[in-house]
Amino acid sequence: MIDPAHKQLVKSLRSAAEQLTENRSIRDLETTVSKLVHAAVDTVPGAVGGGISRTEQGTVRSSHATDDVIYELDQLQSELGEGPCITAADDPPAAGVVLAQDLARADGDRWPRFAPRCVATGFRSIMSVQLSLHGRRRSALNLYSHEAGVYDGSAELTAGLFAVQAATLLHGADHAADLGQAVASRDVIGQAKGILMERFTVDDDEAFQMLVDASQDTNVKLVEVARFLTAEARDRRIGSGPRRPDQRDR
Repeated sequence: MIDPAHKQLVKSLRSAAEQLTENRSIRDLETTVSKLVHAAVDTVPGAVGGGISRTEQGTVRSSHATDDVIYELDQLQSELGEGPCITAADDPPAAGVVLAQDLARADGDRWPRFAPRCVATGFRSIMSVQLSLHGRRRSALNLYSHEAGVYDGSAELTAGLFAVQAATLLHGADHAADLGQAVASRDVIGQAKGILMERFTVDDDEAFQMLVDASQDTNVKLVEVARFLTAEARDRRIGSGPRRPDQRDR
């Protein structure tokens, strides 16, 4: 006979997988990650709250937290530079799971500044599962519990399965965001080339080379040069405004 908890796990993971294939925007992906975190909290025995910690260039931020207290605890770890979430994201054990069974006792010695402040908010144990190892962004799924010693091997396995789904979703969101930025950069460069082609009667290649030369001469990224040029052209149009019929060339 199938364990009801396992049935709920399969149902939650299937739902997340279905939403992943249906998503069409970054906002959809982010919403799905949030739902996945809530599903993990509902499914893992003992968990009462959760969130995701993400590190990039030494900065840690909390996302998709189930409530404000969890968000603040994740952020606190970032401010202190210590805690299960940071260890799981940046320096996890081989299994990728950092388990703090009782922050009020022995586990508190591992994170002496964070542990007492976490316990003061009513949380005794945290399980953090690493979501990614590669790339500039690293992250971990964090599950908080009021009880000490609540997480066993089954809980670790369940959290690990949710972590796989969350990692896939976050990768999709990051990829979509990077692609969106690339498309936006291409569009603004195209607009800038059009302005130069009209203003100086040059062709596409010559306009692009003008942008490249300006970028190299000023040590400013090409896309930023393009943004400056398009903004300048827009301001010029706004400043001049449409001419009245009696102002037009005769």
